[in-house]
Amino acid sequence: MLTRTQLGTVAAVIAFGFALLVWRAWVDIRQGRRGRFALDVFGAVLGIAVGVFAYVRYYGGALGVQKHATVAGHAFSNKETILSAVLLGGSTIFVVLVMFAALPLVMDRMEGRTFVSFVATRHVRSQKSGFLTVISVLSICGVAISSCALSSVVSVMGGFSQDLKRKILGNNAHIVIDTTSQTAWSDSAGVLSRVRALPGVSGATPVVHGEVMISSPSNLAGVIVRGIDPTSIRSVIELGNNIDVGSFDYLADPEKLRHLPADEVIGIGPGGERYLKGADLPSLPDDLDPIVRDAIAAPPLRPAIIIGRELAKTLHVYVGDEVTLVSPLGDLGPMGVMPRTKKFRIAAIFYSGMYEYDASHVYTTIDVAQQYFATDGKISAIDVKVEDAERAELMTPIVEAAVGRSELRVRDWREMNKNLFSALKLERFATFIILSIAIMVASFCIICTLLLMVTEKGQEIAILKALGASDGDVRKTFMTEGVIIGAIGTVFGVGTGLALCTGLSWFGLRLDPDVYYIDRLPISVSGLDFLVVALAALTICTLSTIYPAHAASKLRPVDGLRFG
Repeated sequence: MLTRTQLGTVAAVIAFGFALLVWRAWVDIRQGRRGRFALDVFGAVLGIAVGVFAYVRYYGGALGVQKHATVAGHAFSNKETILSAVLLGGSTIFVVLVMFAALPLVMDRMEGRTFVSFVATRHVRSQKSGFLTVISVLSICGVAISSCALSSVVSVMGGFSQDLKRKILGNNAHIVIDTTSQTAWSDSAGVLSRVRALPGVSGATPVVHGEVMISSPSNLAGVIVRGIDPTSIRSVIELGNNIDVGSFDYLADPEKLRHLPADEVIGIGPGGERYLKGADLPSLPDDLDPIVRDAIAAPPLRPAIIIGRELAKTLHVYVGDEVTLVSPLGDLGPMGVMPRTKKFRIAAIFYSGMYEYDASHVYTTIDVAQQYFATDGKISAIDVKVEDAERAELMTPIVEAAVGRSELRVRDWREMNKNLFSALKLERFATFIILSIAIMVASFCIICTLLLMVTEKGQEIAILKALGASDGDVRKTFMTEGVIIGAIGTVFGVGTGLALCTGLSWFGLRLDPDVYYIDRLPISVSGLDFLVVALAALTICTLSTIYPAHAASKLRPVDGLRFG
């Protein structure tokens, strides 16, 4: 659903575009341009339709656009998807028509400036031979398509990068205090209190972690166990908000798992079948042993554990099912080192949006983890959350000074994920270069257009020189003409890309979460990215005008009049 601010922006753009299209329609009908008049009327009607659909999108619930289906926890409906597609396509076409209607106004303004801009604009707007007209249109379309593709791809890649950053910061601390040997350490209470007292720190919590195997009656997997403090973990990561099934409160009070409410989903039996407590439980025979009956009615008390959705799918377990943690670093027995095992009961299933976390991370209380890993009250790390994650590297020296222990290291989230974000930055830069080459290919059409223009307008160039125009004036004229062609393509391309990406970020493009692990295409609309794309396209188009403009300036008046 659109926000009130987004709806206001849509209304302002539609009002401006509608007024411009209506005015252009009045001008075109007076000048007898029936084709352009019909196009302007179509654009005005399309603007009204987009406004109506945007209003429906904003007040969807009141107008019957109900969300009735759910995929991976994200609700959507066919009506909503169709409405978003209509809004996206209609708004993009409307913006293109508005830019097309505004183009004559800009050209008229350029004609009223200097002699060079007047002649160059007249050349662009003048009637040419059929082939030259086609080449000019292809030049504009080539630059427009290339710049639109470049700006759209940069926005999509930026959206994926921001989505990945958001998920990493939601499941990990901004700053981590641990040891270089990755071993447990003691005397953490003083460090924890000093870090929490620092200005700019919004939360800190102790963590115990280790790698073990987790098994269910039907499968097993390798996981990372994180022992957390339920009272302070909410101030550092978003685990409490990511609970999909179950309750975060069950982690601190496993006794509640033995007396779940009637509407709570639990697992019963070794197969992990899904039932509703008190509603769909299988009927028990009357001659069943009382001990077995009591065990089913009130399962034994186990420490609670929270697992990810993908791990729950792998193990075929649900809330209330039992799982077993197996650590290879166990106690010494008659046969050597025996694996350490412990049974847990699933308190909740979380969904973080990242497959790696949902498939490999499990959480339990810190005291249970310390007992299981035999760390005797020691911790593995202190997770810290700062108020501004983008400035976490500036807080790292402050936190390190507050820690005051040489055997402990302090790292921020950028340092811990340096390889990942470096790869994303390199991929984005490489994509920018590759798609910029497409703009260079499109600029070759501008070179051909100007060279053909020099050949066709040789007599006019000779007359201008005979009237006193210098070589520099001719060179500037043709360079300005090429820049105008490139600028038209750039404005149309970047404007279309901006409208398309903004529409995608507002209206959304649904994706299959089972395939992409996201329910919609992430888009990052950054004005700086679009400005860089526009400057790159204009620079390439300007460079492509140098040789044709130089060739036009070297044309002698006598040759132009003789062969014109």
